[in-house]
Amino acid sequence: MDAVVRRLEAFAIPRYESEGDDEGQRMNWRDYWNQDTPIYVNERHKLLHYRQVANDIADLIISPRSNVLDYGCGEALFADRVATHTARLYLCDGAPLVRERLSERFNGESRIQVLSPEDMNALPDNSLDLIVVNSLLQYLPLEDLRRLLKTWHAKLKSDGRLVLADVIPPGLSPLTDAKALLIFAGQGGFLAAALTGLVRTAFSDYRKIREEIGLSTYSEAEIADLLRDAGFNTERQPRNLGHNQARMTFVGRPR
Repeated sequence: MDAVVRRLEAFAIPRYESEGDDEGQRMNWRDYWNQDTPIYVNERHKLLHYRQVANDIADLIISPRSNVLDYGCGEALFADRVATHTARLYLCDGAPLVRERLSERFNGESRIQVLSPEDMNALPDNSLDLIVVNSLLQYLPLEDLRRLLKTWHAKLKSDGRLVLADVIPPGLSPLTDAKALLIFAGQGGFLAAALTGLVRTAFSDYRKIREEIGLSTYSEAEIADLLRDAGFNTERQPRNLGHNQARMTFVGRPR
């Protein structure tokens, strides 16, 4: 596997860095996700990814009376399974196309409600037991994250939990992500498609926008500081949500 990853170095995407807030007329991350993207190498990859994330979120839910928010949920293909563990599951995403598809997919699911970020702001304070934010922080400018942390703090009950998952640490090589994907693909039966997909991604709009805007990275100490400033106590979890264990998950509890 290491030899295969090394062969991908010629196609490696630049290191994860944030390159500032001056975006001009360039595409931003919300625009990017508001379209069909090649981020999944094939349908099996997408299904296995969302199934694992759904199982991981379900494991976080303590009571069937819980009100849960999945913020930046993406397509959330197995959200109906998560919803069976809750009283109410809110699916929130900033991309209108994603919300449209979620509404169509889960029409008639009485426990699921699809929200825009503006709708999320209107939820009652002290109403949520669990907020999960998975694989989103890398796409948020720092000031947006600071604002959202304060909003999430207000929406949580006093004994609620904020889970920040799939956080990219500084200096993480894209080849480490590639290796994690290939291991996941080997276990899931889509290795050949993953190899092809990694090369395709290297020449895709994803690489272009990442070069232009960058991805936000955080150390464990930086996440703890941000959460403390927003009124949370913080604990890093031993396992990250999803397949990539080089990334990090944190739980914040309101003080």
